[in-house]
Amino acid sequence: MKQLKMHSVNGVEQNLERLAALFPNCVTETTDEQGNVRLAVDFDKLRVELGEVVEGSEERYQFTWPGKREAIRLANSPIAATLRPVREDSVDFDTTQNLYIEGDNLDVLKLLRETYLGKVKMIYIDPPYNTGNDFVYEDDFSQTSEDYLANSGQYDEQGNRLVANTESNGRFHTDWLNMIYPRLKVARDLLADDGVIFISIDDNEVENLKKVCNEIFGTNNFFSQTIIRSNSRGQTYKQIARTHEYLLIFTKSDLTELFELEKDLDNSDLNLTDDISCFNIRELRNRNPKFGRHNRPGLFFPIYINTNIVDKDGFHPVSLTASEEYSVEILPYNSEGRESCWRWGKPKCKDNISSNTLRSNLIAKPKNGGGYNIYEKYRKTTYKPKSIWDDNVFLTETGTVEMKSLGFTKEFDFPKPVNLIKRCIELSSKEDDIILDFFSGSATTAHAVMQLNVEDCGNRKFIMVQLPEVTEEKSEARKVGYANICEIGKERIRRAGKKIKSEHPEAKDLDIGFRVLRLDSSNMEDIYYTPDKFDEANLFNMVDNVKTDRNEEDLLFQVMLELDVPLSASIVVEQLAGKRVFNVSDGHLIATFDKDVNESTVTEIAKRKPNFFVMRDASAANDNVLDNFEQIFRHYSPDTICKIL
Repeated sequence: MKQLKMHSVNGVEQNLERLAALFPNCVTETTDEQGNVRLAVDFDKLRVELGEVVEGSEERYQFTWPGKREAIRLANSPIAATLRPVREDSVDFDTTQNLYIEGDNLDVLKLLRETYLGKVKMIYIDPPYNTGNDFVYEDDFSQTSEDYLANSGQYDEQGNRLVANTESNGRFHTDWLNMIYPRLKVARDLLADDGVIFISIDDNEVENLKKVCNEIFGTNNFFSQTIIRSNSRGQTYKQIARTHEYLLIFTKSDLTELFELEKDLDNSDLNLTDDISCFNIRELRNRNPKFGRHNRPGLFFPIYINTNIVDKDGFHPVSLTASEEYSVEILPYNSEGRESCWRWGKPKCKDNISSNTLRSNLIAKPKNGGGYNIYEKYRKTTYKPKSIWDDNVFLTETGTVEMKSLGFTKEFDFPKPVNLIKRCIELSSKEDDIILDFFSGSATTAHAVMQLNVEDCGNRKFIMVQLPEVTEEKSEARKVGYANICEIGKERIRRAGKKIKSEHPEAKDLDIGFRVLRLDSSNMEDIYYTPDKFDEANLFNMVDNVKTDRNEEDLLFQVMLELDVPLSASIVVEQLAGKRVFNVSDGHLIATFDKDVNESTVTEIAKRKPNFFVMRDASAANDNVLDNFEQIFRHYSPDTICKIL
């Protein structure tokens, strides 16, 4: 049996594996300072494989800032941490597919990286805009704790120090970039190959953010810098009232296609009908004055009309071939007689022509002043979103009104409106996709997912991640009992879910629950990771390698993370041969951390033929259990992967 690592994936090792897959001859073995054998890159061979390589002080286009190298290292470095379940804060813990995770989002993303690798269809984030009042992580620990508390007073629950990034800070942009870069770098790994990320931002960092995204996602995967009218009155911006912000849209690859939006149900612009559907007409002639027979010869040809047949709307059938019936020839000229061309070529025209005007997608109709125009029937009920979203439903004021409708007053400043994020979800996801927001704030994204699910009968799942940033002592949030932002977000989801269910009693299966998990240090004592650093005296004092304040469910969730089992997976507690056993995802994983586990329990588990089985070595009733463990599984379930803690 192999021991579980119980820490997040090492990004550097992952990159070496990817490089080895492309250039196996460029990855070799060497020894580190302690004499341990490890993999390394042979850059001499890699240079040969790549050809042109920019090195040293040679000029090149690049985007850099102080601390960028450390930000990259931070994104790749593993952590020994875990996510602990918090049943008392959850809603429908045992049945929901949604997650709400409290903790530093960089560490959380690292823990999620392997389990949700390539599985998240859409990410929306509303990161700090760097207005001078936003808190960022402090990376200079030269201050004493006392001095720091006097200056800031902000800690998260893991002890990370937060500081206000004021404009007087000489590292104003640098600190923000060092915060956002590693988080986006890890988040990219979670995106599906056809996934999309939407990022709200304002003028303070939009240029820097776009450059960071170009580097992480690739310039070819830039989709749009959409303008959002976010404020109806405007905020002071020198001599201009600023009423907008931006939505940067990047994709994971060129596989992504955003969905179009549905028109209003009345289809008021499709005011004609035939045997197929509602439609409107659009002239087939290309109106662009630059195009004509001289540069589009394949789009210049005659179309013939049968004027003897006319339908209820005055349309005549058309043909590409002249005959006795189809005798009126039409060429693509404009009203002034200037040469143009058709928008369709002959093959497409042929596919859309029928002698029955009620079945044909190409028809003709007399025009005022004499002559005829050729039209296509336009049936489209969807439309492409524009690069400016200026509807009132996208205003920040709307987000505030929505919070008030849920019973909140002034607990959260500038919440995003539900319709803004719902629009992003509509454009990028289908019924069962996973939606991630790792700057969750007031949890508008969770609200939007539930709202869209009830509207289109979807089953999208959300993962919200939020730092438990402490509310200010004299704030409205603190006055009504919210100690940190997470408490506001969770309560918002509870209220929004109840409201949606009450308004849609028919949606009995709508998932309005969420499983709360909280970032914490590993469940395992240090001896688990570095047993060689403990002498006999320490070993005697630390017989148990699990921390004393952790329970079996804590251990289960850390095991699920390591074995890439979704954190929303079903969990059933059973008794097998008198021992408490966790059955995860209908037998995909079976684990037990109970005491005095004997061969009978192990045999019952092996007969279930799980994909994974995990137990603690301290759980074994005696040495015989460990000795017979593998033999039992070889007999009953040889394909089961067995791990120990």
